[in-house]
Formats: sequence, structure tokens, C-alpha cells
Amino acid sequence: MISGTAKLLLFFLVLDIAYCNRPPRFLIDGQTEIVLRLKEGDETPVGTLIYKLRGIDPDGDKLEFGVRKQSGSNVIRVETVSAAEANVYLAQPLDRETRDEYALVLTLTDGRLGHGNYVTQSLLLLVEDVNDNTPVFKPYQPTISIKEDAETGVIATLEATDADEGAYGQVVYHLQESESESKFSISTLSGKGVIRLIGNLDYETQTLHQLKVLAVDRAKQGRVNTGTAALLVKVEDVEDQPPEFVKVQPVARVAEDAPVGTPVLQVTAVDGDRGVNNPIAYSLSSNGIGEEIDLFRIERQTGNVITTKLLDRESTISGAYILQITATEIGSKIRPVPSATTEVTIMITDVNDETPTFKSTSYQCEVPENAPTNTPLTFSANSIAEVYDLDQGNNGTFQLLLKQHGEIFEVTPSKAINEATFLIRVKNSSALDYEVVKRFNLSLVARETVKYSAKSSEVSVIVDVLDRNDNYPEFTKSIYDVWVPENCPVGTTVAWVQALDDDSGAFGTKGVRYTNLAGSLADLLDLDASTGVITVKSSGGANWDREVISRHYLTVEARDDLGNGNRNTVQLVINLEDVNDNAPVFSQSKYEARLMENEANFEVPLKLDARDGDLNGTKNSEIEYSLHGIAAGNFTIEPNTGVIRPKAPLDFESFEGPSTDSTRIVHLTARASDWGDPVLYTEVPIVIYVLDANDHAPVFEELMYNKSIPENIPSGTSIFQVKAYDLDGSSPNNRLVYRIQSGASDKFTIGAETGIISIARGASLDPDLTQPTTILYSLNVIALDGATGENQKKANVTVKINILDVNNKSPVFVNPGMVSITENTPVGTEVTRVRAKDLDATANLRYKLDPTSCRAQNERGIVLTAPEFDCASLFYLEEVNGVLTVAKTIDREVVEIINLGLIVEDNASETGPQIDTAELEIRIEDVNDNNPKFRQPFYKFSVAENSKNGVIIGGVIADDADKNKSVTYTLEGRDDLVKLLYLNKNSGDLVVANRIDHEVYEWLNLTIKATDADDPPRSTRVELFVQILDENDNSPVFLPEPRMLKVPEDTAVGQKIAIVEAKDQDSGEFSKITYLLDRISSQGKFSLEPETGILRVAEELDRETKHSYLLVVEAWDNYQYGYNNGESRNAFKHINVSILDVNDNKPQLDLPKACVTITEFHDPDIIVGKFKASDADDPETPNAQIVSNFIAGNDFDLFYLRQNDSGWLEVGINRPLKGRHGNYTLTIRAQDMGTPSHSTQGDLNICVTDLNDHAPMFLRPPHNSTLKIPENATIGSALVQVIARDEDVGPNGAVRYRLKPDSAEHYKTFYLSPVSGILELHLPLNRSKQKIYDIRIEAYDLGVPSLSSEVDLTVYVSSINDYQPQFLIDEFIANFTENSLPGHEILRLPDTVDRDFYEYEGPVQICFFIVGGNENGLFRLNSETHELSVSAPLDREEQDTHLLLIKATEDCTRAPNNQSFFDSSDDSLLKVIVKVTDINDNPPKFTHRVFTGGVSTATSFGTKFMHVKAIDPDHGPNSEITYHLIGKVKMTLTEGLENLQRAPFIVEKETGSIQLNFDPQQGMKGYFDFMVMANDTGGLQDVARVFIYLLREDQRVRFILRQQPVELRTNIEKFREMLGNVTGAIVNVDEFKVHANHDGTVDKTRTDLYLHLVNRRDNSILEVAEVLKLVDQNTEKLDNVFKEFNVLDTQPGGVTALSSIQKAGTTFWLTASSLFLLLLLLLCLALCINQRHTYQRKLKAATTTAYGGLESDIDGRGLSGLSGRVPNTNKHSMEGSNPMWLKAYENEWYKNTDELSQGSDRDSLDENVLSSADDGNCPIESNRIQNVYQTLPPILPPRKMETTEL
Repeated sequence: MISGTAKLLLFFLVLDIAYCNRPPRFLIDGQTEIVLRLKEGDETPVGTLIYKLRGIDPDGDKLEFGVRKQSGSNVIRVETVSAAEANVYLAQPLDRETRDEYALVLTLTDGRLGHGNYVTQSLLLLVEDVNDNTPVFKPYQPTISIKEDAETGVIATLEATDADEGAYGQVVYHLQESESESKFSISTLSGKGVIRLIGNLDYETQTLHQLKVLAVDRAKQGRVNTGTAALLVKVEDVEDQPPEFVKVQPVARVAEDAPVGTPVLQVTAVDGDRGVNNPIAYSLSSNGIGEEIDLFRIERQTGNVITTKLLDRESTISGAYILQITATEIGSKIRPVPSATTEVTIMITDVNDETPTFKSTSYQCEVPENAPTNTPLTFSANSIAEVYDLDQGNNGTFQLLLKQHGEIFEVTPSKAINEATFLIRVKNSSALDYEVVKRFNLSLVARETVKYSAKSSEVSVIVDVLDRNDNYPEFTKSIYDVWVPENCPVGTTVAWVQALDDDSGAFGTKGVRYTNLAGSLADLLDLDASTGVITVKSSGGANWDREVISRHYLTVEARDDLGNGNRNTVQLVINLEDVNDNAPVFSQSKYEARLMENEANFEVPLKLDARDGDLNGTKNSEIEYSLHGIAAGNFTIEPNTGVIRPKAPLDFESFEGPSTDSTRIVHLTARASDWGDPVLYTEVPIVIYVLDANDHAPVFEELMYNKSIPENIPSGTSIFQVKAYDLDGSSPNNRLVYRIQSGASDKFTIGAETGIISIARGASLDPDLTQPTTILYSLNVIALDGATGENQKKANVTVKINILDVNNKSPVFVNPGMVSITENTPVGTEVTRVRAKDLDATANLRYKLDPTSCRAQNERGIVLTAPEFDCASLFYLEEVNGVLTVAKTIDREVVEIINLGLIVEDNASETGPQIDTAELEIRIEDVNDNNPKFRQPFYKFSVAENSKNGVIIGGVIADDADKNKSVTYTLEGRDDLVKLLYLNKNSGDLVVANRIDHEVYEWLNLTIKATDADDPPRSTRVELFVQILDENDNSPVFLPEPRMLKVPEDTAVGQKIAIVEAKDQDSGEFSKITYLLDRISSQGKFSLEPETGILRVAEELDRETKHSYLLVVEAWDNYQYGYNNGESRNAFKHINVSILDVNDNKPQLDLPKACVTITEFHDPDIIVGKFKASDADDPETPNAQIVSNFIAGNDFDLFYLRQNDSGWLEVGINRPLKGRHGNYTLTIRAQDMGTPSHSTQGDLNICVTDLNDHAPMFLRPPHNSTLKIPENATIGSALVQVIARDEDVGPNGAVRYRLKPDSAEHYKTFYLSPVSGILELHLPLNRSKQKIYDIRIEAYDLGVPSLSSEVDLTVYVSSINDYQPQFLIDEFIANFTENSLPGHEILRLPDTVDRDFYEYEGPVQICFFIVGGNENGLFRLNSETHELSVSAPLDREEQDTHLLLIKATEDCTRAPNNQSFFDSSDDSLLKVIVKVTDINDNPPKFTHRVFTGGVSTATSFGTKFMHVKAIDPDHGPNSEITYHLIGKVKMTLTEGLENLQRAPFIVEKETGSIQLNFDPQQGMKGYFDFMVMANDTGGLQDVARVFIYLLREDQRVRFILRQQPVELRTNIEKFREMLGNVTGAIVNVDEFKVHANHDGTVDKTRTDLYLHLVNRRDNSILEVAEVLKLVDQNTEKLDNVFKEFNVLDTQPGGVTALSSIQKAGTTFWLTASSLFLLLLLLLCLALCINQRHTYQRKLKAATTTAYGGLESDIDGRGLSGLSGRVPNTNKHSMEGSNPMWLKAYENEWYKNTDELSQGSDRDSLDENVLSSADDGNCPIESNRIQNVYQTLPPILPPRKMETTEL
């Protein structure tokens, strides 16, 4: 035991420790100073997290981080993010040029160090340079003026500076790419940009050059900055250019009758040198002919050209003159004087001096009678229908007109220019009748259109009229409509048609022949060609079947001239009359119905349906029904409607059959007969299924059962058996199952099949463990038969079970908890006392330690195990009283936590050992008894000289084995050495405190002391050695040479050209030099060896590309190891390399690729063109000097070649080119003067063009030819090709074609290709509107001026068939079998009829095309035979119906366009509906691979609680599915089902319903697993797996939804899936119910959905609490699901189970309560009747004098006469005085008198109201409301009152 004084000292010690605050410290990984390197500017944006601070506080206090206020401290921001961490953010942008480092102090406090006291930590922030400054140019002169002939050389020098350091601050100069790049260059010399002129300037080409100079820093990676400067170079002009024409009119016109001196045109030229601008003189020269010099002259100063003689256009060949005008400079210093030449064309305009002239003196024409309008007249062969006028424009324009018979004929064109081919056409066709006029005499006039002095000419025209046959046969009827019986025999006369013709002879009626019969029946009929009688040629077939086609359309053709003349057609319609040839057909091949015994009708009404294909509305299609068969007497059928009903309810037991089958089958035969002659009928079988009804209840063998059992009887033990029997004869009505309805309390189960009652699995009958204590169980056992729903019957029996008690309780420890003791506690000290409890009264408890369960661990959590450490031996436990004491001394540094195992045992147990175990946790508290200990015997570090303050050198760590680990460090040694270093006393980090020089101190030797924080403190020392390292602090220095190099451009690659050398005073790697060459300055042409400094040529040099290089060479020390980390130093050197020229470039000829075009009239000595010859070599050397000459192509010496000093080549003409038009190729050679010499050659193409002097001439078609085309010609069809030739060449001989517009606009109907001359149809033709088109075609050349000629063409439109073939029906149904191969099934489509009437050429081929619905190419149609087949197998499940659009056409050459819809008005379209006949090619497929469901222990036997469903895509019988349970039903984790003998479930064959086949009992558990199979009629099948879970009623969850059950059932699978995805469980639906409110009312707008969830891992059913927890945890995920399904609430669903268990007790108490309330109600009624009778008597006395005579005036109302007769009664007649009156008023008894009188009797309180029944003479007003508290008038007549004494 611890004494009181020791406890008090311990208390104060703990109190002192609790209030002793220990300072926090920074955790910076063993470094004394935090050093951060950050890049300036955007590389490190404001807000960047630059460091994470961590700290530690031994007391566990919350830490606060900060930064000490000083210069630059606002550059960072410190934010505390947790109790021991903080983030350091950049608060201001960094700029190295402003400040390159920040020495900051971070602060740390736990809030208890006192105000202003902090733990500090140095932070050094180094700002690294980035390339963020742009080079800036120094002031310079922005404008420079240079003469255009200035020599190359330096013209300006610019300089720019960059504020960055190193390569970022070094500047290189470039010129931005521009057009002036070839004339100027820039180089970098000594940091300046030197601009040079390197090319020739030309003032005339460009007067200003704007140079953009770029100053670029030398950044090798990342961002490169560029500064810009603009320099404007002005070019001053010198005299070096010939004159230039600025105003030239290339073409001018002058009238041929213009007087002498008429101005024609003016030209203007200026000096080519704009800066000199000499005056210009003009002169005129000819083009070689010489005539122009005599006709025109030019004024020398003004450039005006005027006439010198009278002009005549007809005397010229082309009506034009070409003049050459020369402009010469005046006062030029250049010899020869500069001049320029240009050409102008002068056109001579015409005057009217010619007369229109016809090419024939007279014309002979002919035209047939009745020729349609616009028919051209045919000219005789010797007539030329042309007229011409040689004048031009309006002078050559003339009109054509007829003097006589202008109303009958017209001439076209009515107006023409120069020359025209004319036609005479019919204007009025009705006037052309051969029988009236045979010849017309006309006069044709051509007259000019000018207003004054118009000239004209006239010729005669004779027109002969030709006779024609112009009448057509006409039928006597417009349409023939006849009727013929269907299936009529051969030879039957169908119709007689007749046609008449007004012509005579063979052209008239006598010559009419019936030549053709066309239509759907044409091949089955015979047409007499002479009489027109039509008879049947072939009978039978679908065409003569009215049920297939009821009407046929045909066309009959008649022609005159014995069948060879004009034709006409008429339509023949043949109607087929109906005969009785179709028997009735039932809609089904078999009828089935279900009839429950004792029911008056079928479950579904049975009605037969038959159809007759004969004509509706006749006896042939009228149907009557009848029944036949042995059992037909039990049923009746309505003969007209086919409805079948049983005569009386049937008895199931009256039909024979097996007792296991609940169905009896009755067979009948039904007949459907028509009323036709003869009578036809069809029979069909009928199958009726009679179903059994459950009409017998089960009966138990005994009335009651009793049994006694001990409380410790094992679970699952069978106790005894109950038995019952059922008198029903068929299953499942006679199959019984047993269940415990109530009283089992989950303790007992019953075998559903056997009736054996057993102890439930896991159940305990111990009365002491039940609440309340139960020793008697009264079970209510029922027996159920197999009927379902309300038809199920049952029997009850009571079973009583007594429980016998047994002693079997074990002791239990009271929680030992946890205790604490200090280390080194004396042996024998009491630690704690342990206790245990035992429910048995005779318990005898003994305690002991359990050495096997003792566990111990040290302060680091390491478990200490035996035999190294025996924790049980440290303590002793008293056996009887449980006192635990210390047995050995305990050291906390060895063990800190001990878990001691305890055992208690009841020695008085009667059922074997009764033991309980527990664990006691003992914590050992610390005492300071250990010195700190360094982790190393000594410490050795190194640091570079000149290191900045705060650079981390290293760190030391000392450990303390005691609980308090805090250690502080101090540095000991000489003062001059100690001040160089700083040791963090908390972390042990060693950093540089002052600058250290390697030359002064190579080593620092010191001592470090570590002291703990306990009282008294303990300490330890260790030796420290620091080595000072040397660093690189000298830069390389270049030797002065080489500075300039000259290298020939043909120097070989790799050749050495110089050696670069530099020196460094450092030693070792710091003195090793590495040489680098700037690639931008060398442009890859040179290379520098990094080790030796040898400069070599790296690529081929080309002086012409670049003639000099300014190389930038760098020297770096320590490059290999220090360059990447910035520890190298460097120097720069510039070397100017000039490239010497060699003759390595051939001369270049700049000759045009295209032909240089000149006319054949080009004058000699006139320059044809100037061309450039150049050489890229150095122009200062012979390498670039060129000589040129012709080497080929100038055989006739037509051309000369001249070369000037500037390198331009001039090609001119030596002699005239007249008649020498064509193409000339001159080969020119250019050769330089270098050594060796180079030459090149090129071809100059000169095209001498022809003068246009020939008009095109037509080769075909001939003039006035006629072209015949069919009326159905399609747009774009080529009709004819027009060909014309022109004798000229080039553009003058290129011929183009065009249509000439005409007044009738015939030309718009056609299109003429301008190049090929192909005439195409542009608009559709219609012969009924226009038969003849007259068009004129013009051929013209491309010369200037253009020449042309014309030809006339007549287009005649020939007749075609105008009517399209027609289908007689709109729809046609075709059937194809599914998956049938192409070609196996072929179907012929119905024929068409043709309704053409005119110009019919005889029978034509009708072609059918698919124009819609066959986008997938599934069908193939033979266009000629009209046979439809499939091109690929059809799949009915993919598409069961296809719609095709068939187009009939006579154009078999090309398919019609596709159509997207059926136009019923288009009879040439047929809609074909293709129906795909199904075959059994698809197996059934279950909707789920796995079906899950649940059944509760309260579910009744025989209940159908779930369905399995499969779908078969096939149709009809092929899709009928049956379901079967296959294999064995597996039962997993089941309890209480051991005695189940039968299959627990039955799968209904037709519907897939799963029916419960046993009676589940409370206490049963587990789940079932079995396979189901779905079969179709073809044997195809599918299988699925079924899981059914057996659950308690309280394992269901109820979801309340605002949806009706029908609506919810359609979407229940979606709800299950979504809920399952969120919860991760299998969701099974148990039941739907309409929602019932708490008050018992039903809310039909809501549904109660009962579910249970199954764990997917172990198939266990989740308890309700787990499900609700899952729902709560996934509220957000389920939000959309609950909103979509309107989920209102989620509740446990076990209420149903409780209500079923308590149903019997509730029924008893409800019955008793009802009887009690009924007795109470009768008693109340009796009291009410007695009270009512008493009040009735009193009220009569009180109201006797309520109303008196008129003389009474009591209270002013005339009642005083009664007061004396009835004493003391009048005071109760006042308003408000009698409570009964008030009550009567409130209940509204006093209404109108009719209502009161009708309801009154002697005992009614309504006798208080005066009724008219008391006195027949009392005039009471009807329907008047009486109120005794209102005023009483009118006063009723006096009546006799009686008074009853009370």
C-alpha cells in the first residue's frame, strides 16, 4: 500500500509536470537553414506553394507559424493548415533585376512562450534569373538616303542592350524576312548590328525600303526575347530607264466618210526615270504595208493622231489599220537616246451603201393540207432561201415580210443582219384545205430598217397545197362496260365493239379493221378483226376468279385503210359476276376454352368466327353455325353469332379421369355452312377443359394434443406428430400441409408434409432465458389443402407443450477495465480486485491467472513474447477474493502495456465445467532514469568555402529511452570556430553562420552536448569534424588570335581552318576548357571541336547564299560536371569569316515559258522582248560576266539578239514577217568568262499570229434540212452535231457555235454546245402543242473582229405512246417464307392495261421496276416477266412485312426514279405488301439468366408467388412456350426442411408461375436453387436459374410509393435494377398492396411495395435494419430513383406477420368488445326513451297557453286572457325563459307546418308546435317557417286549449 505522504508528493509531481510547457521546434530534415531557389516572373506566379513547414510540440499544443517583419518579408505569406503544418506561398512577384535574394526569419509558437517570444528558423530565398527582359535599342537615325547606283558597303550601325545576365543578356542581330532581304544584310560586331548594302537598288522598282532589325538574346532554351527597330532607306533616282506609255487607246474608230484632219486618238508617255522626267517627242511609223503613213499623222508634242486623207472601209481587207507610235526622250545624256514603241488599231466604221438581195429570183414551195401551225413550207431544190446585205450594223439590218396572204403564212426570221436563211411557215392551218384552195401566190419583200433612205428588194413565191388523209375511226361508244359470270366457258361472247370512219373507200368505214386487244385478259380473249366481236378463248385461272380480280380493263384498237391507216382506241371494262364457289373458313384451326365446375359460363366467352370469300351481301357469303359430337347436348350455340354456352353448370366428378389430374377434357365439333347453292360448309374441333373446384375441408384425427419436454432438449428434436385427412378427389385439393398458426414463439416447427412437431433450429427452451419466463406453450396448428386463394380450406387443433427446468448457468466476469501503476512499484502492492457473477444460487467461484493469454508490448508497440518475457509472473491473483498484487519489479523501458488473462470457474456445476475468461489491461507509467545517447560515436561533415549563411552542413540526433524524449543541443569549442557555425538546439541541425575561407580553415573540430528535459537533467557529449571544400571562382580568357578568316567556298567539308585557344587560372576540372560554337551564328556551316578548339568546315559553303559569317565561340570551364547545375564559368569570342568566290554557278536565262506573240505585220527593228541573263557568282569577278548568241532556230535570219551592259538581252526583227505566221523556237546560249567557263541555253518561243480574214463555213447539216425526233426524247439527249471549218489559224480559225434568238422563241427548247456543236434537247416536247421548231445556228470564230456564218434547221416532233400502262388494283399481297433461299419462291405480279387511244404502234413490252422499299436489296424483280423473288433470305423477326412500290413503264431501257411514298392517283404504281411467313428458327430466351424471389414463413401452401418468363421472337404456334422444372431443387443453409419429401415448388407449364408446394413454418431458414427450361413447339429451348429465399415476415421492407399498383408493375424491373445497383444487393419483390392509412382507410393513389434484399456474397437475407442503413447511406445516389418513382417512405414490413400471428386473439377480443358495446347501447336507448317520455309530459303543461285570443295583451302580444286560467304557466312562454324552447330553436324543430304535421305523433316533442290537424278550420299558411322567438302575428283564430295539471 502507498502511504498518504507518498500520494501527496506524487500528486504535486504530476501537477508540476502538467504545468511545465516545453517549446516547439521546426522539422526541416536535419538542415539548419531553409534555402529555396525560385525563378523570377511568371515562372513562379504569385500564390505558388513554395514550401511546406512542419513543426512539433512535445506537449501536443496547436502551433502557429509566421514570418518576422523585416525588409522583404512581405514577399511570402505563411498559412497554418493544421495543428503542426503550414504552407508558405509566394505573395509578391519576383524580379531578379530588382532583388536577387531574401534572407527571412520564420517564427513558430505554441501560444505559451509569452508575448513576442518565438522559436525562429532562417529562410534564404534565392531569385534565379529567367529571360524576362527584351533587348532595347539605343537612339539611332531612322532614315537613310542612297542613290540607286550606290555600291555595296556599310550604311548604318545599331546597338541594343538587354538587362538580363549571361546568355540572356547577350544580343545577336537579324533582319526580318522581307522583299529587301536580298539587298541588305546585318552582322553582329562587338555587340552592335552593322547593316550593309549587298544588292543593286532600282528606283523604278522600289523607291523606299523599310528594314526591320531584330535584336535577339542568346537564350538556348525556353523563351527567347526579341527587340525591334525600323530603318527607312530612301532610294534616289538616276537616269537609266526608257520612256513609258501611260495613256494608250489600243483601238479607235473613225467613220469612212470622216473629213481630212479628223482627230482619231491621243497617246501619252513619260520618262521612265521619275526623278529625272525628261520631255517626250512622238513619231509615227507603219506596220510594214506602208499605206498607214499616207492616211494618218501624229503631232510631235501632244501625241494626237489625225487623218490626212478620205477613208474607205470597203477598200480594206479587215476594215482596220495598225499604227506604230514611238516616244523619244528630249535632252537625255544617254546615247542612243532612250525611246519606246507601242501599237494602236484604228477601225473604219461603215455607212449605208448596199441593198438587200435574194439569192434566187423566185421561189416554188409546197405544203400538205391541214398542216399544223408553224409547219415550214418546203422549197424546191433549185431555190436558195437566203438574203444578204453587205453593210454593217443597222445599215445591214433588214426586215422580211409577205405582201399577200399574210393571215395564212408568215416568214421567219422577220428581221436579220447582213445575211439570213429564211423560212415560210403556216400561220393559220384551218385555211389549208386541198378541196378549197390548191395554190397560193405570194410576194416576199426584204426592206432595210433604217429610218431614212431605206433600200429594199422583192421576189415572188408560189405555194402548192398537197392532199392528205385526215379522218380517224370513231367508236360508237366512249367506253364499253359488260358483265360476265366468273369461270365462264370457252366461246362465251363477252362484248361487240364497232367503229366508223368519215373517209371514203379504204380510208373510210369499209376499211376499218380491229387490229389489237390489250390489257390484263388480252391473251385469254379472241377479237374478230372484221366484226369486233370479243369471245372467251381460254377459261379458268385466277383472272376469271371474282374473289381474286372482280374487274378487268382492256383497250381495243381500230385502224382504217384495211388496218394500215389511222388508228383509234376505246376502253373495254369486263365485270365478273359472283357464283358460290368458296366454303366458309374458320379464323382458327382449333378452339379451346376453360370451364370451372359449378360455373354457368366459360372463364373467357367462347365465340366462333368464320369468313366466306364470296360476294358480301349475298346468300353465298351468309354463314350459319352448329355443334356436333357426343357431348354436344351439354352446350348450346347461337347459329348467327357462333357464341357457345353450357346449358347448365357441369360436375367435375361426373367425368372420368385420373385423380392426380385436376382437369377433364370434352371434345366437340363445330360446323359453319353458307346459304348458297349448293351449300358449302367447314368443320373445326373444339376442346373444353373442365376444372375441379375445392369443396371439402381437412379434418384432424384428434381434438387436442399434450406433451412435456425438458428445457435442455436439443434443437431439431422431433416431439410428436399430428395428422389430418381431406375427402377431395384430385390434387392439389386433397393434398394437405401443416403449419403452426400461433403460439410457437420461434421455438417449434412442424413438418409441412408429415405434421411432425420439432424443436426449432437454434431455439432454447430455458425459462430463465425467455422474457417473460415461459414453461407452457399452446400451439395452434392448422392443416391446409392445396387450393389457392379464397378456395383454400383448413382445419385447426390445439397442441400444449410443458417445459421441465434444468440447472445449467455459467459464471460471468464483471468488466475488469484498465489500471495504471508506476515502474519500479514495490512487490506486494495491490493493483486491483476482479469480480464475477453466477445466476445459480449454489455457485462456488474460484479465480486464477491464465498464462497462455497474457500479452505485453513496449512503448514502440512491439509485442513481447515468452520465453523471453513472462508477463504472468509479474503479478499474483488471490484465488478466493480476486485481489491482484505485484509479484516482481517492473521496468517501463522494457514493458509499457500488459494484457493479463483471467479465469473464473464454478466448482458447483451440475452440467460439466462452467468457466469464464476476461482480460485486464495494466499500463506502466514512466520515471526518468536514462541519459541521452547519440546515434553515432562522432560526426564528420563537409561544406564548400564561401557558402552563404544558412547553408545546411548536417545534423546530429541523440535519443532518450525515457518517456520524455525532448533533447537540447549545444556547441562547445574555441570561440573563433564556434562563431563560424550555428547549431539548432532543438533539432540538432548544423548550418553556416559566417563566411568560411578554405585557405584559412581546412577543418573545424568541435564538441556537441545533448541534455534531456527532466529534473534533474541528464547529458552526453560527442566529437564534431567539419571539412572545408574548395570552389571554382576564375573564368576562362581567350587568346587574341584568330580574329578574321578568309575561306574559299569550295573548301572541303571537315578541313581545318583555324585553332581557338583559351586559358583558366583554376586547377583540376575547374581549369579544363570546353569550346562551343554558336549554331545560329555559324548556321551549321562550321564545327568546333570542344576539347582542342579546332575550327573546321562542317557543311558545303556557298558564297552566293552567304558571303560572310560572324562566328560566336564560347569557352566553358568545368563544363562536364558544372554546366547543368550552373557551376561553370564562360567567356565569348567573335571570329569574322569571309567566303571567297569560285566559278561554280552556270549563267541563268530568264526566258518566258509561254509564246511571245506578235502579228505578221510587226515592223523590223522593233524589239520583240527583253530578257534577263544572270550569273549568281561574284559580279566583281569574270565568273559573273556573260556573253550570249543564237545557236539554233534563226535559220532565215528573221531575228537578231543584242546584249546591253546591265545583262539584259533584246530580241528584235531583222526583216518583215508578212506571210510567215507560225511558231519559231530560238535557242539562246549564255556563257560566263570564268575559269573553267560555264554555259547554259534556253528556248525562246515566238508566235507570229495570223490576221482574221476567213469566216467559218458549215460542213453539216445542209441548209434548210429537217431533223425528226420522237416526242418522248429526254432532256439532254443529243440530236445532231453541227460542224463548221475556218481556213484561218489560231484563234482566228477556232470555231464556236450558238443558237440565234427567234421571235417564236423556238431556240429556247434546245441547247447547242459552243465547242463540240452538239445540239441537245433543253425542254420537254409535247407534240400536241408544237410539232415543228425552226432554229438558226451561227458559227463564229474567235478572231478580232470576229467573222461568222449561219445555217437553218427544222426540227420535226414525231408521235409516241402518250399513256402509261395502268394497274387495276392499288395493293397486292405477296407471301414469302422466312429464310427461303433466292430462287426457291417466285411470284408473278398482276398484269397492267394500256389505255392509249391515238397513234398506237402495236403491242409493246411493259416492264416492271421496283422504285421504293428495296433499299436493302432484299428483293429481285424480272422487269420483263414480272416475276418477284427474294435476293437474300428474309428474317421475319427482323421485319415481318415489307412494302414495295412497283412502277410499270413502256421504257425498258432505264429504270424510273425511286419514290418515297405511294401515290394512289398514279395508276402505273402498284403497292406490293410482302408478308414473311414464319418458321420456327428462334429458340425461346428467358428475360433473365437468373430469377430471384422470396417466400415468407407466413405464405400459404399453394401460393403462386413469382413468375419466370421467356420470349420467343417467332409468331403463332412457333412462339408458344411451355415451362418445366429440370433437375433437383438444391437447398442451401436450410433449417427445418429435413423432412420435406416432395418438390418444394411447382412450375406451371403454360404460364411459368412458381407455386409453393409445401407449408413454410416459423423458424425455417435457407434458400433454394433450381433450373427451369422453356420449350417451344419445335423443340427449341432455353434454361435459366431460379433462386428462392425463405424469409421471415420481419425481414421485408415496405416502400410507400405515390403510384397505383398497375402503373408500378410495368416499371418494377427498372426499380429493382436501379435499387440493386446502388445497394449492391439482389432485390426481390414480394408483394404489391394498395396503401392503407393508419385510420384503416384505403388510399388508391399509393402502393405498398414489399421487398427483401439478399447479400450477393453469401446469399443471406439482409435484415431490415441493414437495408434501411443502406438506403440512408446512399440517399444522394437514390435521390433520382425515389423522385422518378415517387417514393414517399421506407419502413419495416413486419407488421403483416405480427397481425397474422395475433389474428386469433384479436378476433376474440373484438367479439367480446362488440357484445359489451351492444349491451351498453341498449341501456342508453332505454334511458333516452324514459327521459323523452317524461319531458313530453312536462312540455305539454308548459305550452298549453302559448297562444291566446286577439283580446289578450300580455306583454303587448294579446295573451293576458289566459294568465288567470293557468297559474304560473305563462312565465315559461316568454322568449328565452324556457330552456327546452332554446333547445328546440337550436335543433331547428320549428320548420314549415307541412314538415311538422307529417312527422307528428302523440309521443313526439313536435306537439309543441300548433298543427292544422288540431282544428280543420284553422287557416295555416303553407310552407311558412315558424319561429316562436320572432314576432307572432298574424294571430291565429281562437282555439280551444286544454290544461293538464302537473
